[in-house]
Amino acid sequence: MAKSMRNIGIITAGGDCGGLNGVVRGAANFAHRNGMGAYIIPHGYAGLYNLVDLDRIVHLDENRTDNVNSSFAGSEAGHSRVKIAKVDNPHKYERILDGLRKFSIDGLVISGGDDTGGVMVDLAENGIPCVHAPKTMDLDLQTYSVGGDSAINKIAHFVEEIKTTGKTHNRIMIVEVFGRYTGHTAFRGGVGADADAVLIPEIGVDFDILYAHMKRTYMRRILNSDVRAGTYTIVVAEGIKDAKGDLISQEDTKDSFGHIRLGGAGKYVRRKLEEQLKKDPEFPEFLKRHGMFVSGLYELPEVREVVPGHLVRSGSTSAFDVNFGKQIGGAAVMLLLEGKTGVTVMDVDGAKIRYIPTKDAIRQRRVDMQMVSFYEAMNVCFGRVPQLYVPEFEEYQGEIIYRHI
Repeated sequence: MAKSMRNIGIITAGGDCGGLNGVVRGAANFAHRNGMGAYIIPHGYAGLYNLVDLDRIVHLDENRTDNVNSSFAGSEAGHSRVKIAKVDNPHKYERILDGLRKFSIDGLVISGGDDTGGVMVDLAENGIPCVHAPKTMDLDLQTYSVGGDSAINKIAHFVEEIKTTGKTHNRIMIVEVFGRYTGHTAFRGGVGADADAVLIPEIGVDFDILYAHMKRTYMRRILNSDVRAGTYTIVVAEGIKDAKGDLISQEDTKDSFGHIRLGGAGKYVRRKLEEQLKKDPEFPEFLKRHGMFVSGLYELPEVREVVPGHLVRSGSTSAFDVNFGKQIGGAAVMLLLEGKTGVTVMDVDGAKIRYIPTKDAIRQRRVDMQMVSFYEAMNVCFGRVPQLYVPEFEEYQGEIIYRHI
């Protein structure tokens, strides 16, 4: 056990999301309970690198910790996207250690996703004690990550609400959400809102299949409505690819970690559907039969895209993420006390604190194609030919572990 640990520093980094303040509060309160001080290291890894130059940092005593509102998304500690290994300074790790010594900080609780975790692995290998509290609304780590449940609920809420304008105007509605390499939140948010189609990075989109599903579903709804009202809803992850596997993005700039800044996937899907609508002679005839067609003014259904953007990761936090954030924040402090560093908290289950090496935790986890097939059996379109879901029935004999996703 690392008995000499006097103070911990708390860092949040990468993208903001729900649950981070739960991590901050959980870590600070566990530090208090164990006779340690807790300090915010501001602005992510930028703050850590510049710590040696700061005159003061915020001490999270009990009164200040009371003011950390766990239900607020984002982070009291502030964020930045900085990859320490790229800093052009051969003495960068000594500089960081000097900053930690200046404020008598003996270990770090670091909350972030795969990029943040990758930097943390680098820090641990250079003698800086740290534990990773997993955070990413993309849910692409090997563990559950704080922020995922909040994002899923917000996506589902926005998609469900956009149906009112879709149905009022008989529109085809597209909602573009975050999801660079994996589509977990688009998938679960779309399913949670009864979206008709969900397009994710794991599956190259065949627009002929998507169009056929849209046309069939849309026409059926209009025909079966006594007021001839209907809509069709599509959730699109920003990192989708076409059927050839090419990334769809209108941006050409990169962030500090070398990732292309994504944007325009929803607009691309809209334009593809509009192209197919214009080539389809059945749609104008369909509108004529049902009193909706006006020559030159209203000849085809409208297709609209909406991008909620950072609203998905801002505002409030789900109760699940508050609970999970507090658990992994507190557990990270316990691991530091035990001298277990360079690891990621998986979960807290009673007296068990489960953890794995961070280098293993940040391996990318993609959407399970069997689960895609499961929902294809419920008539959700994923822009591909539906695959048969073949269940394997098994009576579970082991310990029951709650898994969020």
